[in-house]
Amino acid sequence: MSRRVKEFVDIADHVSIDDLIERLRELRDSLPNDAEAELRLRGDEVFGHRITISYFREQTEEEAEFERRYAEQEREAKERELARLQAELGVVCYAAPGKRGKLRIVA
Repeated sequence: MSRRVKEFVDIADHVSIDDLIERLRELRDSLPNDAEAELRLRGDEVFGHRITISYFREQTEEEAEFERRYAEQEREAKERELARLQAELGVVCYAAPGKRGKLRIVA
């Protein structure tokens, strides 16, 4: 599996310093070697603060299957929406000349 997924772990601000240190050690020990982990403080005075750790991990086979299953449906939905908008606006798209292969909109 070549795709990587960003995972998030939130820790509430209502923990003791010892519990926080232990939790961070456990999390660090469980991370993959190439996780590129980041720690951020998030939140505000109204909703509370939390520590958020984000890291990358390899995509699971189950996640890859879901992505494959829905990617085709999403592409078809976008094509239908584009066709609907083109019909509504009377706009035609065609491939632009040259090597870029980008769409060019003509009214």
